Amino acid sequence: MIQNSSYKIHPLQKITERGMQYYQLIRGIEAIGGAILLLFAAIALVWANSQYADSYAAFLHTQIAFSLGSIEIKTDLHFIINDVLMTLFFLAVGVEVRKEIHDGTLADLKSACLPVIAACGGVIVPALIYLSISLSAGQAHQGWAIPTATDIAFAVGILALLGKRIPASARIFLLTLAIIDDIIAVLIIALFYSSGLNATGAIFVVMGLLLVFIMQRMGIFSMLPYVVPACLIWYGLYITGVHPSLAGVILGLLTPVAVRPSSQHGFNGIKAAYEQIKKQQDCVESSKKLQLANRELHSPVNRVSYAFSPWVAFLIMPLFALANAGVNLTQINFDYTGVYSVITGISIALILGKPLGIFLITWLCVRIGIAQFPATFNYRWLLLVSCLAGIGFTMSIFTATLAFQLDPILMDASKIGVLIGSIISALLGLAIGIYFLKTEPRKI
Repeated sequence: MIQNSSYKIHPLQKITERGMQYYQLIRGIEAIGGAILLLFAAIALVWANSQYADSYAAFLHTQIAFSLGSIEIKTDLHFIINDVLMTLFFLAVGVEVRKEIHDGTLADLKSACLPVIAACGGVIVPALIYLSISLSAGQAHQGWAIPTATDIAFAVGILALLGKRIPASARIFLLTLAIIDDIIAVLIIALFYSSGLNATGAIFVVMGLLLVFIMQRMGIFSMLPYVVPACLIWYGLYITGVHPSLAGVILGLLTPVAVRPSSQHGFNGIKAAYEQIKKQQDCVESSKKLQLANRELHSPVNRVSYAFSPWVAFLIMPLFALANAGVNLTQINFDYTGVYSVITGISIALILGKPLGIFLITWLCVRIGIAQFPATFNYRWLLLVSCLAGIGFTMSIFTATLAFQLDPILMDASKIGVLIGSIISALLGLAIGIYFLKTEPRKI
C-alpha cells in the first residue's frame, strides 16, 4: 500500500487542481456569467457586421442530422440552440422558482407580496409604453411583451459588481422580482406566442408527466432516467404548438425538494461503507456506495441546480447571445413600417418603463400600507433595483424571436432595441449604485 508521505504530486496534477480551484471560484461569482453573456453578444454584433457576415449566417444554419435506422432528423444549429438548449435554461429557471416556493422568498406570501406586486408593475407599464408607441405602426404591436422581461443572470451580475456594501435585501428583492418576471414571461409565451394548439401533442405531454410521477414514487432520483419523460414532454409541446423549451419549466417545477435517501444508500449505507474503508475491506465498492449516498443525501432540486447552472451560465446563454444578438445593421431597412417604432418602443420601455412601473407601484403599496419594505431596504435601493430590472436581454431576445418569427426585419429591429435598452439600463444601474454607495454613510 502506498503511503501518502511517499506519494509525490505530479506538476500536471497540481495545475489541474489549481484549475479546479479557480473554476469553483469563478462559478460562484454571478458577475462572471453576465460578463461572458455581454462578450458573446458583442462578438455576434461585430461578426454579423464584418466582412465575414456570410460566415455568421452559415454558422447559424449549419446542418445537423441524427439518424437511427430508418429514422432521420435534420435541423440546423439555430434550432438546436433556441429550441433544445434553451430547454435547459428554462429548467434552471424552473428549479430556482421551485426552490423559492419551497423555502425561499416565495414561500411566505407576506414576504413575496411586495416583489410580486413590483414585478406586475414592471410588466404592465413597459407593455403599455411600447403599445402607445407602436400601435399604429403596422405589425409592430406584436412585440408588446418583449420589454416586460428581466434577465436574472445579467441583472444580478451587475448588482454583484457594486460589491458587498449593497444590502442582501436588495439582491433578494431583485432576484425575486426577476423570478416573477420570468414566470410571467413564460405564461405570456405559452398564451400569446404559441401557434394554434394541436391536441395530438397533449398525449405525449401527459405520458411524460405520468412517467415523471411514477418514477418519483418509485424513488428514482438519478437525473439520467428522466431524460426519457423530458423528451416526451418536449416533443409533445413541440407538435402541440407551444414552444418546446417550456418543457424545462415544467420539469423544474416538478423537481422534488425533499431529501428521501433509500435504505441502502442512506445514513446506514454511509456507516457501513465507512466501516469497510476503515478496515481496508473492498474500498472500491465502499467508495461507490459513499458516492451514491452523497447523491441521495442532497435534495434533487439542489442537485439539478448545481449540475446545470454552470452549463447554462457559461455555455447555453453565451451560445444563445451569439446566435441571436448578431444583427446586421447595414441590412436593416429603416424605411420598413414599424422599425423605428419597435426600436424606440423597446428601448424606452426598458429604460424608463421598467423603473417607473416597479418604483411607482411599490411606492403606492408601501404608502397605503398594503406592504412594507424588508429590513435594510429603502427607496434608494428600490430605485437601483428598478433600473437594473430594465436589463431584458436573454428573455427579451427570446420573446422577440417568437413575436416576429414571420418578420425578420422587425425581429432584427427588436433585437437592436433590446440591446440598446439593456445596455443603457445596466450602465444607469451601475452609475446610480456607485453614487448611492459614495453617499451612503459607512458603518463603523
